[in-house]
Amino acid sequence: MEMQGTNLFIVDDNKLLVATLSQYLQNRFGPSMHITTFNSGESCLEKIDEKTDIVILDYQMEGKNGLEVLKSIKAVNSKTEVIMLSSNEDMALSIESFKSGAKDYVIKGTGSWKKVGKLVNHVVTAPIRLMVKEFSISKQLAILLTAFIVIGIVVFCALQMMK
Repeated sequence: MEMQGTNLFIVDDNKLLVATLSQYLQNRFGPSMHITTFNSGESCLEKIDEKTDIVILDYQMEGKNGLEVLKSIKAVNSKTEVIMLSSNEDMALSIESFKSGAKDYVIKGTGSWKKVGKLVNHVVTAPIRLMVKEFSISKQLAILLTAFIVIGIVVFCALQMMK
């Protein structure tokens, strides 16, 4: 049984951007980041489910635009974090994206990948921040507890496979 990492989708009709952003995030987060890429909103929506953690979504695409896709993603799984990554600088679109459930709206350009990386990291480390806040424990203890939980799950899965 394989441990589930973070499931991240990248949706953009610019194939070069998709490939390079995917490689950037894979290098930054390693093999626990499961990245799936799509060149249209429709193909992404066919795969969205309760296991989809993060979607990086372009606004301007053939077929459905990013805002329509965002709303459909949230209808399927309201817990999926959606980061809009667009060259469209329209403030009204940005506001509408937030109202529809986007985590953030990033304008494509210099520094945008770094910002996307920080946002993805923020989503991935949320359980540790929650433990620190809710249980008033140190960050190091929260990381240690998380590591023990993960190791426990791995051991449990290994024992189940041996049966």
